[in-house]
Amino acid sequence: MPSSKSMLLFMCFVFGSLMQSMKAQDPSKLTLDYYTKTCPHAQQIVRTEMECFVRAEPRNAAIMLRLHFHDCFVQGCDGSVLLDDTATLIGEKQAEQNVNSLKGFDLVDKIKEKLEAECPGVVTCADLLAIAARDAVELVGGPYWDVPVGRLDSKTASLDLANTDIPTAQQGLLTLISKFWAKGLSATDMVALVGSHTIGFARCANYRDRIYGDFEQTSKYNPSSETYLSKVKETCPLDGGDDNISAMDYATPAAFDNAFYEQLIKGEGLLNSDQEMWSSVVGSQTADLVNKYWADPGLFFKQFSDSMVKMGNITNPEGGEVRTNCRFVNT
Repeated sequence: MPSSKSMLLFMCFVFGSLMQSMKAQDPSKLTLDYYTKTCPHAQQIVRTEMECFVRAEPRNAAIMLRLHFHDCFVQGCDGSVLLDDTATLIGEKQAEQNVNSLKGFDLVDKIKEKLEAECPGVVTCADLLAIAARDAVELVGGPYWDVPVGRLDSKTASLDLANTDIPTAQQGLLTLISKFWAKGLSATDMVALVGSHTIGFARCANYRDRIYGDFEQTSKYNPSSETYLSKVKETCPLDGGDDNISAMDYATPAAFDNAFYEQLIKGEGLLNSDQEMWSSVVGSQTADLVNKYWADPGLFFKQFSDSMVKMGNITNPEGGEVRTNCRFVNT
């Protein structure tokens, strides 16, 4: 039996770790009116640019949403995902879940250029991503939510954390839940946030194992599922074609809706990580949420909005700056 002193020390350690975690996720400095006086047109500038981007290419909505997600899962929502490699800094763009797949950096540059022209040195790149992600969702039919702002841009990045903390397509349900939990996000948040795959596309390299693995088993060899499977196999052969892409919601790939969850219920999830939420033997809670979000799109939209705000409130305790160029720390 451990001594009472040891137990006290352990409890102090746990409490200290919890407080540090709470500090990292403390949203108290974020407000809705942060730029009201310093850059009153900031959100409208982001919105105008996003309207142009999505009109030109609907996939840009998913691209910007994914950037925000990958940013928040590494060091908090601090714009670290946008940093280029330099002689003195290793960025996150070459991480396993980012290289060859994370895009939209040129779109961020264009929005930042407009913001700097209007309000030099005021609006952070981290806030830019949070606002653009919200606009991206709404522009393709999804919900609107108020975005608290006031984040700072980090002066560092972490390739190691990007490789370990961002969920991957091959991981099982318990691993996925633990990765979200580590960021202060629940299983409910996870199932709702993964619903963003309704407008997402996946690289063949990330779903090959799934379609040549247990896809037929989870879809119960349904003839309509077999037709879909044949089509994605044409896009993603056993060898080669790693960068070929397929929609994760084949029914309405350009619309933010709840059709993605029906695909999981049919056993047709393109990514193993997605299908796990419905088919895993330990997934009774997540399967119940999948059912609820498919049955009630309003419930899905409400939870998605709440979970996006919650994820967006994960801040970097190290603080930071307002970058003038999102790709580089200020000199």
